Amino acid sequence: MPITPATATHSPSNGTAEAILLELVDEDGVTIGTAEKLAAHRAPGQLHRAFSVFLFDERGRLLLQQRALGKYHSPGVWSNTCCGHPYPGEAPFAAAARRTYEELGVSPSLLAEAGTVRYNHPDPASGLVEQEYNHLFVGLVQSPPRPDRDEVASTAFVTPAELARRHARDTFSAWFMTVLDAARPAIRELTGPSAGW
Repeated sequence: MPITPATATHSPSNGTAEAILLELVDEDGVTIGTAEKLAAHRAPGQLHRAFSVFLFDERGRLLLQQRALGKYHSPGVWSNTCCGHPYPGEAPFAAAARRTYEELGVSPSLLAEAGTVRYNHPDPASGLVEQEYNHLFVGLVQSPPRPDRDEVASTAFVTPAELARRHARDTFSAWFMTVLDAARPAIRELTGPSAGW
């Protein structure tokens, strides 16, 4: 991972785990402080900055990921291409590109902002809460994913019809439909009418 001012303080050189801080925001997305990651997700949750990425191949298929079974939050569920949290002071766009590469081993050939969405989604399985001000990004991917198995259990490219069948059969993240629906206008603009999004 390239070291930037935002990531330098989050890359311990002595091999010890370091607390991950999230950016707390108000209802307008203005930064008001920081909180440790797990503390921010404990009920009732603290509103924090997040991002969600939707990448598509040349056929207009969406790249999904199944979250690794070892993740403390929503393990084993399917979700959008990549999601996460910027470090305090890190631009959401930079965080989205960084985490997409870290988790999936791909760099988008195009990545564009697609608005924001605010939501409150409790996760019944873990008791954690997603209180997020989420920055949405859509883009294109032209190389096959090379997932980090500590982060991603599996990947799949899906059409809208394949997504509908998979969504009816498999477990998806609590936030998936909220972020997908919020990103749909940008997704349709990116993929064109023939893709069916």
